[in-house]
Amino acid sequence: MIIRKREQLDALRKKLIRDTNEGILISSEVNQRYLSGFNYTDGYIVILQDKAYLLADFRYIEAARAQVSAEDFEVIMPEGGMLSEIALLAAIEKIGKIYIEDEMLSCSMREKLCEKLPSVEIVGGASEALLALRSVKTQWELDKIAEAQAITDAAFEHILGFIRPHMTEVEVALELEFFMRRNGAEAAAFDTIAVSGSVSSMPHGVPRNLPLERGFLTMDFGARVDGYCSDMTRTVVIGRADGEMKRLYNTVLEAQRAALDMICEGIECKLVDATARNIIENAGYHGCFGHSLGHGVGMYIHELPRFAQSCKEGERLARGSVVTVEPGIYIAGKYGCRIEDMIAIDRGGKLLNFTRSPKELIEIN
Repeated sequence: MIIRKREQLDALRKKLIRDTNEGILISSEVNQRYLSGFNYTDGYIVILQDKAYLLADFRYIEAARAQVSAEDFEVIMPEGGMLSEIALLAAIEKIGKIYIEDEMLSCSMREKLCEKLPSVEIVGGASEALLALRSVKTQWELDKIAEAQAITDAAFEHILGFIRPHMTEVEVALELEFFMRRNGAEAAAFDTIAVSGSVSSMPHGVPRNLPLERGFLTMDFGARVDGYCSDMTRTVVIGRADGEMKRLYNTVLEAQRAALDMICEGIECKLVDATARNIIENAGYHGCFGHSLGHGVGMYIHELPRFAQSCKEGERLARGSVVTVEPGIYIAGKYGCRIEDMIAIDRGGKLLNFTRSPKELIEIN
């Protein structure tokens, strides 16, 4: 299947290229896939004002020629090495200036590039430009994220009927991942979190090969479909919740609902974080919500925009942006709880919540 990415290519050109002798070098796997639709692990993309080249070695060349749009890219298999091919293209196309992904390219690779292209001005800027582009999704991208979240929701429904108190955290995490893969995910979007009891106080705790502890069980997981991620957290209780556990859970849920209710196109990102954070602080859980309220989701599991205290004044939620809303309360050495949905302002300007899984307190005995 050939996926056209002309919209993304042209948008990147518009951001960076000002002259016919300028080009852009894409070296990271995720951004190569974002711009070409082709998933491979060893190659480069060179973008010029009116054309683009995709470089792939023997392992990928057949697939690249079958899957990459010939209208958007000329697919090349270098014979003398990738950097030598880039130098040859620079000479043929008379490239005098090339923008690189400065946040992705290693220092040693940049040095090698400078050696191969001594007469070319090598400057940063591509990373920042791509971060900004990826923060606003096309309808096709929103649809892929919705597909990924539908698989994630189904996995949660499945795991509720699968969990038994004698299971280990590792078994719960693996079952979530197996279910998502069996039901259409190309991979898990990130390392699945399934932590119980005292370890649930660690927001990014690692599943243990130990039986589930009684108390909170926090599961943070997501699927990847055609390169696009989903992200959801649900906290359930193994056994029975006591009064304080119910109060903590309901405070997190109240904070999330308050944040969701205020989200709209143009809302100030810092204000959304503050709304949820103030509810948690005013309930007496001072210092127990130590991470930001949310992060962007796309081909990376963490990207722009964010709902955070550190957001600058004037940072606002744009149409097409996908962000998580995930308040939590964590009491060190005791337990913790997080509830996470993934939302977007859709292409029509309306709030879209991708997440369908229930949020009432669930007890598993």
